[in-house]
Amino acid sequence: MPELLLELLSEEIPARMQQRAAADLRELVTKGLTDAGLKFDSAESFATPRRLALVVRGLPDRQPDQKTERKGPRADAPAGAVDGFLRSTGLRRAQLEERDTDKGKVLFAVQDVPGKASAEVVPALLNAAITALPWPKSMRWKDHAARWVRPLRSVVALLGGAVLPLELVLGPDAKMLAGNTTVGHRFMAPKLFPVTGFDDYSAKLMKAYVVLDTAERKKIIQRKGKALAAKEGLRIRRDDGLLDEVAGLMEWPVPLIGTIESRFMGLPPEVLTTSMRTHQRYFALETKDGVFAPRFLVVAGTRTKDGGAAVIRGNERVLRSRLSDAQFFWDQDRKVKLESRVAALKDITFHAKLGTVWDKVHRVQNLAVALSEFIGDADTGRVGRAAELARADLTTGMVGEFPELQGLMGSYYATLDGEDGQVANAIADIYSPKGPDDRCPTAPVSVAVALADRLDTLVGFWTIDEKPTGSKDPFALRRAALGTIRLIVENKLRLSLGEALNVAASVGFNAPLTPEKRTDLLAFFADRLKVQQRELGVRHDLISAVFTLSGEDDLVRLLARVEALAKFVASADGADLLVAYRRAANIARIEEKKDGKAYSGTADATLFRLEEERTLSAALATARSAVASALGAEKFGAAMGALAKLRGPVDAFFDKVTVNAEEPALRANRLTLLTEITATLEQVADFSRIEG
Repeated sequence: MPELLLELLSEEIPARMQQRAAADLRELVTKGLTDAGLKFDSAESFATPRRLALVVRGLPDRQPDQKTERKGPRADAPAGAVDGFLRSTGLRRAQLEERDTDKGKVLFAVQDVPGKASAEVVPALLNAAITALPWPKSMRWKDHAARWVRPLRSVVALLGGAVLPLELVLGPDAKMLAGNTTVGHRFMAPKLFPVTGFDDYSAKLMKAYVVLDTAERKKIIQRKGKALAAKEGLRIRRDDGLLDEVAGLMEWPVPLIGTIESRFMGLPPEVLTTSMRTHQRYFALETKDGVFAPRFLVVAGTRTKDGGAAVIRGNERVLRSRLSDAQFFWDQDRKVKLESRVAALKDITFHAKLGTVWDKVHRVQNLAVALSEFIGDADTGRVGRAAELARADLTTGMVGEFPELQGLMGSYYATLDGEDGQVANAIADIYSPKGPDDRCPTAPVSVAVALADRLDTLVGFWTIDEKPTGSKDPFALRRAALGTIRLIVENKLRLSLGEALNVAASVGFNAPLTPEKRTDLLAFFADRLKVQQRELGVRHDLISAVFTLSGEDDLVRLLARVEALAKFVASADGADLLVAYRRAANIARIEEKKDGKAYSGTADATLFRLEEERTLSAALATARSAVASALGAEKFGAAMGALAKLRGPVDAFFDKVTVNAEEPALRANRLTLLTEITATLEQVADFSRIEG
């Protein structure tokens, strides 16, 4: 069974796009093959800085034969209709089948369609896949009308070793024909060479200084880098993100070790690592005790005759220049106290409608102090001081050069100025957590300041109607909401989110949020909570079921309810009651609509005719009381347990009782009993929002 090999050779593809592009190419091609009836054994895609490659193994030589069937007009239809159907199928009248249907005898055209050779089918679907390949950013070049991430240079397309007649149309007068030749490393092996299949292709690429597999390039960097570091008694500081990026920057990785001049080792470690990682893509080295070492690992893309000596010297020179700037900023910044920089924030605009950074600092300062009462051991004096100084480092030279270090540099400068340790830590923590993998602050002062900062941002942008839309979120408000959720939940802060938003509006903007904006912002939080909890395995519908309850915006209590609800609906009692809830709600809704009135309140016990009615009514009364008591004590498991006891009485009621009785009073009473079932269950959650 033949093998399909495809290679798209281009100019350098950005590292961040490579793996997604390889996966997209595999998905598009394999879907096309599947839709064409060409089953295969396996498909594997690869990416390097200059090429995307795909191998599909075990393809058939041709498509399977198919039997097609088309329904035509009735057998007694006018001759014109029958003739038209015959022309469209290419058949004669005698070749049509007549079948009995509910509309009489109908004509059917049944045809055997022989499958085409794979070599005839594959070029078109490859062309479609290449054209449809999505890129975050793409470009045009020369007179080519086609768009791609970078200019394409050549295409290899082989099926069973034979070149496919694949022709890419790049413009009105520009076409690219597939062939069987490619090139290796841009500098070490630039000559064309032919390939016959994937094994031959990958082997020749390796000889031409191209490691096709990204995972293998990463292993080379790790293995050789580890060996080089070990020779100096050091180890590479783990950085998976940087490893992924560097592996996408060169086809033939060559790790080398350079030296950091001792005069720069007095800089904060974060300054050193940021200079190396962000600007130069260097790996930091450390001792076995985790102490930052005056060495760095650089990964070159070529092998040189001098063993990389010139490459090392060049990278040391570049790093020396970077660190000289950093040393200058470090020395200059320390000449001025951090608190003296606060006034300069008046010259930095936070947002045209929300004032300057200085305005935001004072809003956050007041809000953080107000929130301190909800955060145990949060000293208001330290909270206020930390909030006042938290953004002062934005005016420093170091943060101007390295924006990634804002907050952290403020912490260093505050410590050098003799500020309290909790204040300095809170300055560093104001932007944390930045994402799902970032550490969440736990120190009370840090939590108060970080929480106030996010709430002020969210309320401010909601106040001026600058909300996220679709995929656009220029002010990172989704991230701010997720950070707020983590700060509250992970620190088990017992506060009403709605009230906290009102406080933020009143303290910072001299007016509470309008009810509409408050509701909208709480809904935004609910959506973010679903996203965050879904990643932890929590069902989004259960969060909706609890969040919609009036007044339930205590996130700690809400998630405790959700946890108890999840266990309940997963039990036999819970699953059965969920079915009963839907049945009761549906019947009541239909009958209320029919009657033009609502059935609510408590059923009249004097109208009960059957024991099942009496038993259910008593069980509901007991459950309502037990649930209310359990919810008041925040014993959510006990509340669910009280509901579970309704299963038997509810099942018996539906088995024995006819709700739509002929007597109007009896029917109304039984409908009221149904609404009692739904109302009792809705004490703990909106069961109508629960799926499944």
